[in-house]
Amino acid sequence: MPLPGTTTSSKGLVGRSHIDWLLFLAAASLMLFSVAFVYSASAYFADVKFGSPERMFIGHTLRVLASFIIIILFARIDYHSLQRHSKPLLFFALGCLVFVLAAGTTIKGAKRWIGFGSLSFQPAELAKFALVLHVARLLAEKQSYIKDLQRAFLPILFWISIVAALIAVQPNFSTAVVIVALGVLMLFIGNAHILHIVAFLAIGFLGGIAYGMTEEYRAQRITDFLHQLSTIFDADNIRHVNYQLQQALLAFGNGGLLGMGPGQSRQRDWFLPESYGDFIFSIIGEEYGFIGVTLIVLAFTVIVWRGFVTARRAPDYFGRFLASGITITFALYAFINMGVTTGILPTTGLPLPFISYGGTAILFSAAALGILLNISAQARKQA
Repeated sequence: MPLPGTTTSSKGLVGRSHIDWLLFLAAASLMLFSVAFVYSASAYFADVKFGSPERMFIGHTLRVLASFIIIILFARIDYHSLQRHSKPLLFFALGCLVFVLAAGTTIKGAKRWIGFGSLSFQPAELAKFALVLHVARLLAEKQSYIKDLQRAFLPILFWISIVAALIAVQPNFSTAVVIVALGVLMLFIGNAHILHIVAFLAIGFLGGIAYGMTEEYRAQRITDFLHQLSTIFDADNIRHVNYQLQQALLAFGNGGLLGMGPGQSRQRDWFLPESYGDFIFSIIGEEYGFIGVTLIVLAFTVIVWRGFVTARRAPDYFGRFLASGITITFALYAFINMGVTTGILPTTGLPLPFISYGGTAILFSAAALGILLNISAQARKQA
C-alpha cells in the first residue's frame, strides 16, 4: 500500500549514488573494528581452550567477510519481493524454534542452538527478523482498519506472542522480552490503538514478572540487580553479587579517558566471563577508554538516526514499517547490551550488534542492514 503521493519501484538494484553511505560506513566500521576487539578479548581464552589464540579470531573474521557479501546481496534485492515471502519464512523460523526444543544442542543448560558438526545455528535470530518482516507486512495491509481489535491488533499480537513464547521456553527470557518490546514498538509506530497497546503491556508485564520468578537463576538476577554492587550475608558465607558487573566496571575504570591500549586488557583473562561476547563493550572501554566507547555509541547513534530517516522517507507503508522494525532491533540490542555492561539494566545474554563474537547474530544483522540500505536507496531514487 503506497503512501499518499508516492509510487513503488519494481527495481531492486542499488546504484552507488543511491547508497546511504553514512548508514553503511557506520555499520561497516563497527564490523571491521570488531575483528580487533574480538581478537583482543578472546586470544587468552582461545589459547587455553583450543591451543591457538587465533582460533576465535579467524572464525569471527570469516563471518565478518561473509557479512559484507550478505549486505551487498540484500542491498541489491528489491525489498518488495520479501513481502510475499514473510509468512513462509516465519513458519520456517517457528519450525526451527520447535525443532530446537526437541533436538537442539544444549549449552549452559539451555537449548538455543541447532548443531551441524562444528557449526551451530541459533533459530531465535532468524525468528526475530522473520517476525519483523511479517509484522511490517501485516501493519501495511491492515492500515485502513489498524485500530480494530479483532481484525488487526489481535492477529498481529498472535504472531508476536507465539515467537516470544517459543523463545522463552528454551529458556531465553531476555530475548523473549526484547521480541515483545520490538513488537509493541512496531505496533505503536504502525498506528495501533494506544489503549490496546497499554492493556497488552500491563498483562505482559505481570506475566513476565511471574514467569521470571519461576526459575531461581532468573529470580537471582533480579535480586542481584536490586542489590547492585552490594554484599549479601547468609548463614554460610559472604558472597558478592553481580560478579560480571563488578569486573565490567573495573574494566571501564582501568580504561580511563584514553584506554590501556589495544591488547592490554587485564579483565579479559578469566576475570570477566564472556569478555568476547556479551561483555565485549567493557573490554573496548578498558583498552580504548572513554574516547573509544564514545565512538562506538556515536556509530550506533548514526545507524539509528539513518534508519529512522529511511523509515520516514520509505516509498510505501511496508518499507516504512520494515525499516522501523530493523532500526528498533539494532537500537534495542545496542542499548540493552551497553546498559547491562554499565549496570543500569539487569544482566542478560544479548550480544552487541555487529561487534560481539558469534556467527548467527552478525550474519542476520548484516542481512537486515542490507534490506535497510535497499529501502533507503529506493526512497532516494524516487526522490
